[in-house]
Formats: sequence, structure tokens, C-alpha cells
Amino acid sequence: MFATYLIGLREGLEATLVVSILVAFLVKSNRRNRLPQVWLGVGGAIALSVLFGWLIEYTSTSLLQTSESRELFDAVTSVAAVVFVTWMIFWMRKAARTIAGELRGKLTEALAVGAFAVAGMAFLAVIREGLETALIFYSAAKSTAGDTVRDAMFALVGGILTAVVLGFLLYRSAVKLNLSKFFTWTGALLILVAAGIFKYGVHDFQEAGVLPGLNQHAFDISGVLDPSTWYAALLSGMFNITPTPSVLEMVAWVAYGIPVLVLFLRKPAAPARPAAPAAPPATEAASTPAGPAATEASTDTAPQRA
Repeated sequence: MFATYLIGLREGLEATLVVSILVAFLVKSNRRNRLPQVWLGVGGAIALSVLFGWLIEYTSTSLLQTSESRELFDAVTSVAAVVFVTWMIFWMRKAARTIAGELRGKLTEALAVGAFAVAGMAFLAVIREGLETALIFYSAAKSTAGDTVRDAMFALVGGILTAVVLGFLLYRSAVKLNLSKFFTWTGALLILVAAGIFKYGVHDFQEAGVLPGLNQHAFDISGVLDPSTWYAALLSGMFNITPTPSVLEMVAWVAYGIPVLVLFLRKPAAPARPAAPAAPPATEAASTPAGPAATEASTDTAPQRA
């Protein structure tokens, strides 16, 4: 349940921050009459995301008749969820500083077009988070054997509600949150969750007969990691660490989890500073005219302070 709560918290806060940027821009620019269009777009994105999640569950439980096809479907959705999680985490780290300006620019263009464009812009800003949440939630819930889908759904909704409350408090300046550290820590945890989902996807590929080695166990720690204990349930639910994984499952977990986590936690290289212009020759500097004209020119070219 903690894994799905984390998914709801992370994705929900991203969507909440996007909506708060749009709302704040409209309020400060005295265009409150456009707020209903924003909420219409947000509501449409939420509805489509719920429909997408239901469609995934319905496909797995009702449309697919054989166990092999269900295992294969779960494996494919797990791999897709890992791809989306990885892309989302690295994209957010790169775009965090510019996303506010980009959203304001797009909303300005939408306001010039009309109400439909404003609703469409809000819809597109939120729908990506919603579809990602639905897909990641399905894969995370399937990879956790200890919790029911209902429990996982409660945890997801709890994470989303927590994100909405945090977003509202941030909007009202009632609470301060270091978003950089928040997204770094939650991103690192989500990478480990994604590694567990990837491990589960490999297991499903083995169950479906696509990959070999289902019964070739990497180790057996069932005597140490009792599945009935709370810490075993936590490790299984968060990172899909099981007592008897196959060799291929562990290879997949390590091959994804460690390199991606190292790349994510590594500080990006600082941009290179432009080289300082070479100093003019002494004779040229001496021949430069002095006086009020030179002083005025140097004042005009100096950078203005805000």
C-alpha cells in the first residue's frame, strides 16, 4: 500500500502544482472568468484517466481468457509502466525550473484563442499525469501479492488527496516545502519501486513462456524472510523483494535499479561559463577618449539591476 500511496502522492503533487500555476496566473492577471474552463479541462483529464485505468483492468480480467495471455498482458503493462516512470522522473528533474514559464506562455496563447483552447490546454497539462498514474498503479498493484486491489486503491486515493492538500497549502503560502528535495527523494524511491515492477514483468514473461528460467532460483531466503511478517510485506510491496526469485528476475532488478538510481542521484554538470574577453592592448586602452561621452557609454552598456 505504501508503494501505491507514494505513486499517488508524487503524481498527484505534480498535477496539483501544474493546476496551481494555471490558477495563479489567471487570478493575478484578473481573468477569473476563465477559471471554469480550467476546471473543465482538469475534470475531463481526471475522467479519462479513470476510464483508462478501468479499461486496463477490464482487459486483463474480462477480455483475456487464458492465463498465458493475462500474464503476457501484465508483463507488457509492467514494462510500459517502468518506461513511463523513468521518463517522468528524469523529465521532471530537467524541466522543473522552466515548467512554470512554459505553462504561462501556453496559457497566454490559449487565452488569445478562446475558452475551448483554455480548457484544452488545462486538459493536456493534466492528462499526462493521469494516464501515467493509471498505468503505474495497475502495474504496482499487480506486482504486490499481499494487498488487495481495494487496499491499493485506498492508498492511491490517499496519496492523491495528500498531494491536493499540500498543493493547496503551497498555493496559499501556508506551508513551505523544499520541492527539489521532495522530488529527489520520491524519485529515488520510485526508481526502486519501478525496479520491482520490472522484476515482476520479467516474472510474468516467464509465466507466459516467453522467457526461460522460471524455476531457476537465484537464492532462497524463505527461512529468514518470513512472508507473514510486516517487514517482508513492506519489502515485497515496495520493491518486490521476494524470498525465492529467479535468476533472471534478480538480473533485471539489479540491471535496471542500480544504474538508473546512480544516474538520477548524480548531480548534473554545471554549464560551462563563457570565456572572458581578452583585455585590449595597453596602447589601445591609452588612446581611448575619456570624458562625459565615455562615461555615458559605459553606463548604458552596464547590466541593469532589478
